[in-house]
Amino acid sequence: MKIDLSGRTALVTGSTQGIGYAIAAGLARAGARVAVNGRRAETVEQAVRKLRTETDSDDIVAAPGDLADEGGTRAVLDAVPQVDILVNNLGIFGATPPLEIDDAEWRRYFEVNVLSAVRLIRAYLPGMKERGWGRVLSLASDSAVVVPAEMIHYGMTKTSLLAVSRGFAKEAAGTGVTVNSVIAGPTHTGGVEDFVRQLVGDELPWDEAQHQFMVEHRPQSLIQRLIEPEEIANMVVYLSSPYASATTGGALRVDGGYIDSILP
Repeated sequence: MKIDLSGRTALVTGSTQGIGYAIAAGLARAGARVAVNGRRAETVEQAVRKLRTETDSDDIVAAPGDLADEGGTRAVLDAVPQVDILVNNLGIFGATPPLEIDDAEWRRYFEVNVLSAVRLIRAYLPGMKERGWGRVLSLASDSAVVVPAEMIHYGMTKTSLLAVSRGFAKEAAGTGVTVNSVIAGPTHTGGVEDFVRQLVGDELPWDEAQHQFMVEHRPQSLIQRLIEPEEIANMVVYLSSPYASATTGGALRVDGGYIDSILP
């Protein structure tokens, strides 16, 4: 399947590393003009330079800004006034005993993981509808469905993104714009490595630590390993393409069979 996104502009939030970076690379290789986002301009510029080298594309631009507040969001919108593909990848996570999560932390997780996506959808969706083509994708998680006891606040935000995507898909009905969420399973990123170490300790070599984490904390996984970021990116690139024109309002799983369900 040859996916050609030439002439399309994509914004990937939180794309200086991890899953977001892999998505930005995948979209660039498919021919899209890609805007890289992160909170710090220096980090964004480093990612832009690296992506240009790795993808052999000069059509990659910087869009720094903290999307957890309105001022940072405005900076991103000024840098990229119009997009055809919006990928809401930005997210924070961490393990905290449920009864120790205070009001401020609940609000912080909602601001970063949910409201940042809502702000950008509100900003970009009208233009997509007017042009008759667009893709809105939000990165959810298996934690949206199988909420871990040690990160209820994170799971809440990812469940919210499923509802946000379904609702905005209805707003875009019949316009040529699709809105979907992608349910990512346990994925191998730097942040997840830190999370694994937080739960199983620093003593074991990484391969053993990863295995112990999957066995003890994510035993439902059918592939019995962490997913690589590129595997998430493959789904996002497909959903961003014309081939996915009849897929909207959905929650597409790249979870390694983690969620015990035969329905999407």
